[in-house]
Formats: sequence, C-alpha cells, structure tokens
Amino acid sequence: MSEKKSNIKKTFITDTTLRDAHQSILATRMRTEDMLPILEQMDNIGFWSMEVWGGATFDIMLRYLKENPWERLKKIKKALKNTPTQMLLRGQNLLGYRHYSDDVLKMFIVKASDNGMDIFRIFDALNDLRNVEIAVKEVKRAGKHAEGAISYTISPVHKIENFVNLAVKFEEMGCDTICIKDMAGLLAPSVAYDLVQKIKKVVKVPLHLHTHDTTGLGGLSALKAIEAGCDIIDAAISPLASGTSQPPIEVIVAALQGTEYDTALDMKQLREIADYFRKIRKKYGKFESEFTGINVDMLISQVPGGMISNLASQLKDQGAIDRFDEVIAEVPRVRQDMGFPPLVTPTSQIVGTQATLNVLTGERYKVITNETKNYLKGMYGKPVAAINEEVRRKAVGSEKIIDCRPADLLPPEMETLTKEIGDLAENVEDVLSYAMFPQIAKEFFEERKSGNLKPESLEFENSSQIKQAPHLAPSEFNITVHGETYHVVVEGSGHKSQSDVRPFYIKIDGRPEEALVESLVEVMPSVDGQVKLVSSKGSSRPKASGKGDVTTAMPGRVIKLNVKEGSQVKAGDTILIVEAMKMENQVHTPIDGVIKKIYVKEGDNVNPDETLVVVE
Repeated sequence: MSEKKSNIKKTFITDTTLRDAHQSILATRMRTEDMLPILEQMDNIGFWSMEVWGGATFDIMLRYLKENPWERLKKIKKALKNTPTQMLLRGQNLLGYRHYSDDVLKMFIVKASDNGMDIFRIFDALNDLRNVEIAVKEVKRAGKHAEGAISYTISPVHKIENFVNLAVKFEEMGCDTICIKDMAGLLAPSVAYDLVQKIKKVVKVPLHLHTHDTTGLGGLSALKAIEAGCDIIDAAISPLASGTSQPPIEVIVAALQGTEYDTALDMKQLREIADYFRKIRKKYGKFESEFTGINVDMLISQVPGGMISNLASQLKDQGAIDRFDEVIAEVPRVRQDMGFPPLVTPTSQIVGTQATLNVLTGERYKVITNETKNYLKGMYGKPVAAINEEVRRKAVGSEKIIDCRPADLLPPEMETLTKEIGDLAENVEDVLSYAMFPQIAKEFFEERKSGNLKPESLEFENSSQIKQAPHLAPSEFNITVHGETYHVVVEGSGHKSQSDVRPFYIKIDGRPEEALVESLVEVMPSVDGQVKLVSSKGSSRPKASGKGDVTTAMPGRVIKLNVKEGSQVKAGDTILIVEAMKMENQVHTPIDGVIKKIYVKEGDNVNPDETLVVVE
C-alpha cells in the first residue's frame, strides 16, 4: 500500500460499491452473502482500495440484517488478497451519533485493525479537528493508513481557503492521504479544479476525491479534479452508481483511457462485475429510494441525497410524506440556526430530525432532541458560524456552554459498558457494538443467544385493498407498520368525527383492537391499500386526552424510562426517552404531580396520541 501511495502517477480508483453505493441507493441493505461471491473478481481489478465498512453498516446490520459487522469485515478481508480495505470513521463519533470516550475510540481502532481494516477515512462533521486528532494518532499507532477527510459544503461562511487550511492541518497531523468529502454533490467542476490545485500546492501527500452524483455534477467534478492533480477518485460499479451514489467506475475509466490520467483498469472485467451487481440490485428492489436519479433541486436546497432519502423514509413512517416539501424548506433554516454545519452524519441527522419535528409538531423547537441540545451546548464541537442564541437558550437553558475538546469531558466507558452488557457480549468487539447502539445491539445479542436471528424479508409486502364500503362485511389484509407485518381483520367502523377521523373496529393477529384511521382510508384504492394505525401491535394504551397524559410527538422506541409509579415529578422533567429517526427524543411531563400509571417499558414501540405515562 505504501508503494502505491508514493508512486502515484496515474488516476487510482477506490471502489465504494460494498459500502457507500448500496448505502446511498439500497438503504445499506446488501447482505454479506451477496458480497462474498464477487470479491475475488473485484480483488483482481486493481483498485487502490475498496470501501467495505463504516458509515451506516453497523446500525443496519445489527438492526435489520441480523449480521455481526465484525464478522463481515473478517470475511471480506480474507477474500481480498491484493486490495486494501477501507472504512469511513466519524472521528470521535465512530459509527454512532454521539461522541465516545477516548478509551472506546482507541479500542475500536485497535479491533478494526485486528479484524482486517487497512485504511481509515477519518472526518468530523463540523471540520473541528480536535475531534479527529486522537483517531489519526491511533490509526498510525496501529500501523495503518490514516486518511483525513474534509467535509465540503457551501454556505455564506465557508470559503475555499478554509478547506485548504484544513488540508494543511491534516498533513501536519500525519495523515497519509487527504480526502475532499463532497457528501451532497455540491462541488462544482470549476470549484473542484480550483480547490484541488490550491491544496496540491501546499501539501505533499496524495489527494482523494469523494463525491456523490446526486446533482449530476459528480463525474464532471471528478474529471476536473483529476486534471488539477487529484490522485484518487471514489466511484461505484455502474448498476449501483449515479444519483445519490458515486459516479460510475466504467465512465471514469472510459473517459481517461489513452490520456496521461489513464486508470489502466480493464473494461471487460468491470463489465462482468457490473453484470453481477445488476442482478443483485433487483434482489433489493424493496429498499430502493424514490430519489435515485439526478436531483438538481439540491443545488438550491443543499440537502444531501442520502439525507433526502432518509427524510422521505422517516416521513412515510410518520404517515406524513405529504409534508416532505415543508421539511426540506425547514432544513436550511435549522442549519442556519445551528451555525451552518456541513450536512453529513451525524449533523445531517440532527438537522433533519429537528426540521421534521419543527414541521410535524406545528411549532419550531417545541420538541428538541437530545442530540440537538448537545449540539447547541457544544458537545459536538464548534461550528464555523455563530449559533442562534435564542434557539440555544430554548434548548440548553442556563447550562454551561463548553468550549474545550468535547471528549475531554467524557470519562472512560469501556469498563462500564463491559459490565452493563455482561455475558451477552462474547468478545470486546461485541462491547464496542453495544457502545454505539445499546438497544439494537442488546436485542441482536439476545436473539443470537436464543438462536432466533431473523433478517427482515427481501420480498415486497402484498397489502390487499379494502374494496367494500366502510360499513359492510369484514375485510382481511396484511399491513406493515414500522417494519412489522400484522394480519388485520376489519370487523366494522363507526361514523366520521368532525375532524374527518373514522374509528375502525379491528383485530390484529386475532386480538381485538380499536384504531383511529384517517379519512384517507375512505378511498383506499388510490393509496395502494396503505392503512395508518395509531395503536401498536397488541397495544392497550388509552388515547392521550387528559392534561397529565404523557405522549410522544413521533413514533419510536422507548430506550430509557426515568420514573417509577409513585415518583414525584415537576412540569418539564424528562420522564422517558424515545428513539425516533435514529435520534433520542426527550419526553417531558406536562404538569407537576405524581406518576400514577406507566403503560410502557424500555424496548416498547410507541406512537403519537398513546398515553405512555399518567401524571396526577
């Protein structure tokens, strides 16, 4: 690998097919079993590296695929004899959505190295280099390749000189390569040329470009970057390229053939690999984003393609996809309030979720996620621009704003985490998985122990439509709510209320339920039979109506319950935390009083309007 780094005279390609490409287009759902058969052929192509890990892989593998991400890494490394493995690491965030203590960070890098990781692409969402310095040092200590990544964005406060200075600082840290990370596809060709030229004048290490083709600029910007001296380009095999993914490898190879920038990659070999993934993509058609094509609107909204598809998916879960345009319009306003952070994980999730809450609750910052509060408090680092102080006061109150390296405030966690997860963890790698995704990892370990690991189905759900009039004979159909499929029998219905809501009397998996179904169901043939239920599977929770009834603003999962029946609480106290849209949302008591009744436990799925806790 070091020989390649020091003798770069042509354009090298990093293949992203097995990580960012299917994360962008197929919601990260590709299973290891569909990667392994093609690895030998990909290994013989001559890629500079293959990105195979990091990003959202941990979360999705544990949550949906029911696979151990560490096992995937080992299997891939065993198959790749010639090509270095590469991963995306969010600096002090690792692969989660908060900062982790230094001992967790260091152990993660050690174990990733031990299990087969060669190249660590390290970035911070705010370009706060205090959040990447320990990661870079640990990668170098492990004898691996450290690539410092600059989060590129456009805003009134971001200038080319800022990015050039970041490149210099990354080189001073000891990074082996530097990457321009254009996660939103906003890097214009002329700017790419200018930026690359200026960076190449002041740094000696090779320069890497990562972009997305969401706006249609990806391939054009890659070519201009190459002409300006960029050494390595991220690209994906054509069936999983373009749109929200990276530019196609074959197009870049063809465009450079016969020039001084020739990649020397074999188009016939690439075609065989493309044929394989063309079939694989069909297998995962269920998870295709609606936003897979070119989206020039992003040049205005500046919302990354992956963020767009995530927001669309999340709004569908809320039954609010019709409010998508409102959320997209709110994103830039929230971003400005937060000091114009680059929209990349985790800031894209923080901004996107807060924008969604602002729209769905009908009041800006009425509900503020834990992550938004921590961001505004300074726990994620320092943004380039000033934060809206009115919003900060609303979120943080009188709490002290921090200005040190955030991780300096975090005590060591590994020992505590190891005790918490106990015998469910089979090794240190399991403890690290638990550190990043406590509830999801714990469920995975429990299912693994019981021998009941069942990945989600790849088949499209067959939802029958209710064709009878609302008051006629019972109807039966299957319905998917938040990823779970239930058998529903509609036994009758009542009359619409003044707010156009009709009660339907149903049985879910044989159990009687009453669910309020929006008037949209009245014309079900026009909405593909999709029914939106208010109650969870088997839920007996009453509808929230009293002033002391505590409910959630968004569907999600209870991950923390802070009270017991009989506990004294004051208005505004956080009594439970609900994970929704990968963010933690505090749920507060509306009044002073005593906890009279608790209808939920940790791990329960909950929906808006259900009474979760009663305060009297």
